[in-house]
Amino acid sequence: MPVPSTPAPSTPVPASPRRWGRRLGVGAILLLLLAAGGFALYVWVALSFNFSEGERAGYVQKFSKKGWICKTWEGELAMVSLPGTLAETFRFSVREDAVAAVINSSLGRRVALSYEQHKGVPTDCFGETEYFVTGAKVVEP
Repeated sequence: MPVPSTPAPSTPVPASPRRWGRRLGVGAILLLLLAAGGFALYVWVALSFNFSEGERAGYVQKFSKKGWICKTWEGELAMVSLPGTLAETFRFSVREDAVAAVINSSLGRRVALSYEQHKGVPTDCFGETEYFVTGAKVVEP
């Protein structure tokens, strides 16, 4: 005797979990790549365009290479306007080893530092301050 056939179910069959997992994985990877690209673009803009630039003169009183992973040169310049007055300090960062070598060779003498100010640099990996020295020269009295 023939077996009666059962009608097909009218409810849709849900997608397999494997297919949903693959969709979520691709979306998460795309979102992560978009966030990383946005962060890289922000860092590039912050380091490429300067807010201000100028020159300061004084005596370098502290200069050292610092950092756990990202090593940068950090220093302080004592700016004395009049003899006998309290010195104002200018904290700065140096990313180029050639500029750092010039500053190291001029310790103890009056120097003029050319700098660029970059606001909004996201981490200390690029420098602890927003003032990046781009050049140095000894100023003879």
